[in-house]
Amino acid sequence: MKSYLLLTIIFLSVKCSSIEPIAYEPKVAPIMDGILLKNTELQKAELIAKGKILGPEGLDLDKSGNIYAATQDGSIIKINKNSNEPELFANTGGRPLGIQFDSNNNLLVCDAYKGLLSIQANGQISSLTNSSDGLTFKFTDDLDIAKDGIIYFTDASYKYKQTEYLYDLMEAKPHGRLLKYDPKTKITTTLLKDLYFANGVALSKNEDFVLVNETYRYRITRYWLKGQKKGTSDIFIDNLPGFPDNISRGSSGDFYLALFTVRNERMDSMHPSPWKKKLVASLPKFLWPKPQPYGFVVKLSETGSILETYQDPTGENLKEITHAVEHDGYLYLGSLHNDRIGKYKLKK
Repeated sequence: MKSYLLLTIIFLSVKCSSIEPIAYEPKVAPIMDGILLKNTELQKAELIAKGKILGPEGLDLDKSGNIYAATQDGSIIKINKNSNEPELFANTGGRPLGIQFDSNNNLLVCDAYKGLLSIQANGQISSLTNSSDGLTFKFTDDLDIAKDGIIYFTDASYKYKQTEYLYDLMEAKPHGRLLKYDPKTKITTTLLKDLYFANGVALSKNEDFVLVNETYRYRITRYWLKGQKKGTSDIFIDNLPGFPDNISRGSSGDFYLALFTVRNERMDSMHPSPWKKKLVASLPKFLWPKPQPYGFVVKLSETGSILETYQDPTGENLKEITHAVEHDGYLYLGSLHNDRIGKYKLKK
């Protein structure tokens, strides 16, 4: 009787699930040795505003060295470099994710629900764009700004919103887009579509290409902006050891890639079975698969080679890292759910 009841519950759950997953065969995860060998570098990081903020997903620093963080309650928090005390700068009323200052000292914000926003120094918020090609953004995620003011940014998924991220993972379909916004013409253009959860964005030092992370394919795609390959795309690096989130360019032209967590063997083994994924997606959110607590940042060359890794395998000091931004010899580290910002001193 109990078995029959359990089978009935499973059948009804799957039948009621609204997602339509497809089979996907992930590549075998890379072995964590050599350059990927576990280390404890991020356990050395200083912790800023610990217990005073929640979910500082995106970070940037102003010209004075003050930290700005996009937090879970919709706020942009300013942390004074002298006191390390957080104060409210603005609240978008949504969920701000990627943030970056432009040349006019406006803070540009990718808000998951509100689209691409601009916040003036006095905290006044204005909307720049919330759609492209007639399709409204559902999950505005991250951005980078070119020297000419063009903003390159992502819509992680045009189908699922931020609280439904697992549905996009389970469906294994390409709902993401790479876009650009021209503040002079106020025109939004779709550069790439059919991306598998389009996440972090970073321009190369010479701005001849822009990178976009495809989180649910464990890879980074490169879109060429100049040269013979202009307007085309290719794979910059594939089969990463974790889920790529945001990416930023360092002072040398290399890139710092934040990995939200390491690869999940159970998730990879589930992907070939649409039925299993439909079942998991039908479960209450508190039963959804949980990411392994792990701190992970990868330094990449301009050609896509892994140069260094910075890790906290315990996740006790830093975990679920979503952003790593270099400033004055330090990496500042954000997180989607953690209550702190990391400050790691880079080796010269």
